[in-house]
Amino acid sequence: MGTTQSDPPIGGTLGIVRSLLPSLIPSEQRVAVQFVEHPDEVALLSAADVAARAGTSPATVIRTCKSLGFKGFQHLRMLLIRDSGVGRARNPQLDAAASREWVPAYFEASVQQLSDALGALDYAEFDTAAMAVARARRVLIVGNGGSGPAAQALALLLVTGGRGCEAPPDAVIQQLSARALTADDVVIGISSTGENSVTVSSVAAARSSGATIIAISGYARSRLCAQSDVVLVAGVGQPRADVYTAVAGQAVQLLLLSALSAAVSRATGAAPAEVFDQLMDLVSEGEAQVNPPDCPE
Repeated sequence: MGTTQSDPPIGGTLGIVRSLLPSLIPSEQRVAVQFVEHPDEVALLSAADVAARAGTSPATVIRTCKSLGFKGFQHLRMLLIRDSGVGRARNPQLDAAASREWVPAYFEASVQQLSDALGALDYAEFDTAAMAVARARRVLIVGNGGSGPAAQALALLLVTGGRGCEAPPDAVIQQLSARALTADDVVIGISSTGENSVTVSSVAAARSSGATIIAISGYARSRLCAQSDVVLVAGVGQPRADVYTAVAGQAVQLLLLSALSAAVSRATGAAPAEVFDQLMDLVSEGEAQVNPPDCPE
């Protein structure tokens, strides 16, 4: 969010702050951490108060807000006040000893994280990405490390929806495939942090081939996003990661990929149900060949 966009959806302000926090300089990061960890308190403080808490100056607080894409500190305060009805306090039940108490709290905390995840998503970019995938000659999906399963999941979703694609799990094949692309093709790079060097290298190879690059990441300013033509940001990254935050982050990634696949199906006019039925028929035939019924004597 390099420039001020329209106000984020209710509950989405902190999603923007989280997505950009790693790209800030250290003094600005300290200020942003105050925003994320104490949003209800910051909404009632002055820039000088926040500066004192962060060990910096009021000018740095204002600069931080502008670096995050807001008009200034007052603009951020108004958005935090607007979002104050969306509860974000850490549930003390998460620290309970009994599973009957902390497991429900775990689910509730994850759901709360999901509700904040789309604050940084640009819906115009989302529509552009869906149309690009729908019209592409070839679609290459690249994801490595923790984002590898998400890349395979997106490939399955697209194929099930009638959009052919390829998602090689091997890093060398990713590179070779990327170099063979043309300006008529699309690469979807998936990385929660946007900094996976293997994924970034494949994306760079595809860029040199003239392909359109779509980045899907939890952070708006990263090497992956810098290499991309279209950037989709959604995530729940936090300065302090709880276990439920990591799980929610994976869920956000998969939900966004599922939504992108659905948008592609809408753009192509495909009938996913029919394709899925055909896929199930193929699976059934394959199982019958592997496990044939006993032959009559």
